[in-house]
Amino acid sequence: MKKILSLFAAFSLHAAMAQHGNELIKVTDMLRIKQLNSVTLSPDGSKVAFVLNSIEPDGDTKWEYKYVNQVYVAPVDGSAPPRALTAKENASQPAWSPDGRKLAFVRTVDSKPQVFVLSFDGGEPTQLTRFRFGASSPKWSPDGKQILFSSSLTLKDLLKEDLNPGKELPAWPYEKPGFDKNANLRANNAKPDPDGNMDEIRAYLENNATDKKAKVIDKLNFQEEATTSGDMSFSHFFIVNSDGTSQPVAITRGFNRFNSAEFTPDGKHLLVTGDIDSTEHPDRSLESEIFIIDLLTKTPKMILGEKGKSYNSAKLSPSGKWIAFQYGSTAFVDVPMLGVIPVNGSAKDIVNIPFDRNKGNLSWSEDERYIYFTAQSNGGAPIYRADVQTKKVDSITTTTAGGVSSFDLHKDKIVYVKTMATNPFELYVYSLTTKTNTTLSSFNDWIKTKKLSLPEKRSFVNEKGLTVEYWIMKPTNYEPGKKYPAILNIHGGPTAMWGPGESSMWHEFQYYCAKGYVVVYGNPRGSGGYGAEFLRANVNDWGKGPTSDVLTYLDKAVGEGFIDTSKLAVTGGSYAGYLVAWIISHDQRFKAACSQRGVYDLATFFGEGNAWRLVPNYFGGYPWEPATRANILRESPINYVENIHTPYLIFHGENDLRTGVIQGEMLYKSLKVLGRTVEYVRHPGGTHELTRSGNNRQRIDQMLRTMEFFERFIRH
Repeated sequence: MKKILSLFAAFSLHAAMAQHGNELIKVTDMLRIKQLNSVTLSPDGSKVAFVLNSIEPDGDTKWEYKYVNQVYVAPVDGSAPPRALTAKENASQPAWSPDGRKLAFVRTVDSKPQVFVLSFDGGEPTQLTRFRFGASSPKWSPDGKQILFSSSLTLKDLLKEDLNPGKELPAWPYEKPGFDKNANLRANNAKPDPDGNMDEIRAYLENNATDKKAKVIDKLNFQEEATTSGDMSFSHFFIVNSDGTSQPVAITRGFNRFNSAEFTPDGKHLLVTGDIDSTEHPDRSLESEIFIIDLLTKTPKMILGEKGKSYNSAKLSPSGKWIAFQYGSTAFVDVPMLGVIPVNGSAKDIVNIPFDRNKGNLSWSEDERYIYFTAQSNGGAPIYRADVQTKKVDSITTTTAGGVSSFDLHKDKIVYVKTMATNPFELYVYSLTTKTNTTLSSFNDWIKTKKLSLPEKRSFVNEKGLTVEYWIMKPTNYEPGKKYPAILNIHGGPTAMWGPGESSMWHEFQYYCAKGYVVVYGNPRGSGGYGAEFLRANVNDWGKGPTSDVLTYLDKAVGEGFIDTSKLAVTGGSYAGYLVAWIISHDQRFKAACSQRGVYDLATFFGEGNAWRLVPNYFGGYPWEPATRANILRESPINYVENIHTPYLIFHGENDLRTGVIQGEMLYKSLKVLGRTVEYVRHPGGTHELTRSGNNRQRIDQMLRTMEFFERFIRH
């Protein structure tokens, strides 16, 4: 393994040395970044399909840009550049047929996702599904004759006679006040009449709800990302003939939610994860179980499931004899365990493979000796492999050189997408046999004309004995002996992790450096990528402890001698927006500060944000409980607002319901009443994901406004 690591390190060093350009990164370079995802290898391993996300002008509208997704294919031997398989309408979720002669993918038709099939024998893609509920996540049966897909159905859909011939009602309570045994869900055939009897009045009120004149909310999780809704949805799996000669057949049923599914190698069963709970409302049931479903009887048999636990990410071995999966508690901040069981096993047969990191994209080797996966770790996101017999876990790619976001493997070849400090996204292939690495794409070759700032890693041990890692990026045109303004950039989550492989911050960091700033960022206690103890180190301590970590690594960066301490700024979004507010209400060193989509009052956040479970998970209970009330009173930045004197810019998307837009308004109004230097910017239509996948004009707007605000107070 040491040889593998050294080769990857050499590859990364070569990529860093290849940057010879002199142009500085511009704000509009954000529009040039091509993102790659959904890597999938053909059955013989000779070709790789993937999705390319690009940003293109939105018609003739000045300054407006749209996202475009298309499916590409490339030979794994690097003999030819990638070529587009789709055009015009967006396409995603590619899936190879077992013989490698066809590719299924998903495209939106009439506002619904549908499955298309493209034959490599020639011709245009054909639309396979026209399902009224939509069709996503296609997977081929082992014989290639069928395609499995998922659909999202509403509760009203599931109550309809064709999907519910027995006219059954959920066994769990719908929670409509005043109705026993879900009687309100039974069909009301009365004629709508506001002046009629009670059944006719109820029919009239139902019409109002159907026509969006009222939102009737009885469920707990009514906040979505951008709006509120009283509707309930359920993911189910269907199978259709791949030649288009059949209508979709439901495989999963009932008022249950299913997350993932795949065929067993014999094609007779499905391995499924989801939640079947006949007694608890789906909004209250946080568990997830693993099932085997016989495709003849369509009856699920639970393999793993337990109260208070989530079993997920189930992946069958090539022979179908083993299942790899993750599991953990539903109720606390923790790192899931990687487990393996025989396909006919149970909880007592679980073999645990200890690895204190969050794992993703579980994949078996062909000989079933290894389980491959990605995991954020120490600022990087490498590919790891776990030896099933010895339980030893090794890194296949380096932990610090970048981040792998998608990969697939076939025999000795691993094809993957990687982000590095020197390139935001490209596609690579690594041979485990020859220990050679080949670059398969050059979508972001425009980087070669740019001069970049490369992060330098540092660390220290905090008062809890935890090693805290951080990075310093000098101004792009750094000159030794000079001192520069600095931006302390903090990540959200709080369980996120930043490092040289963090693709979402690649452009922002480089832009600030191009503008002459030092950028300091790191991973304070509570971050992911450092194990369970580190992850839980900010439980009931969102403010003081993490503040100590971020200000310590800022102090250490200042100690290196090139930062002007009279020109410091701080910024961050989501949880980091919270931490910015906390910091400037307890520390006066910054000349300017900026929070995006932050949380400032934990009591009201519990009510207005869809991430409300962070409150009980981190602070021990609910706002009306005395002990918890004391905790969130102590930990809410709004309660220290009188101490904020730093010039402050506050952003919030108007449709952000993950944290709740009123959070920003409360902080802004409080500071305005106090006569403090504050500016508030709302982005119409913006959600919590604005800076990552939002309107591109607004993304540029937020970055420029942040820079312009800092310039007012740092360089005036």
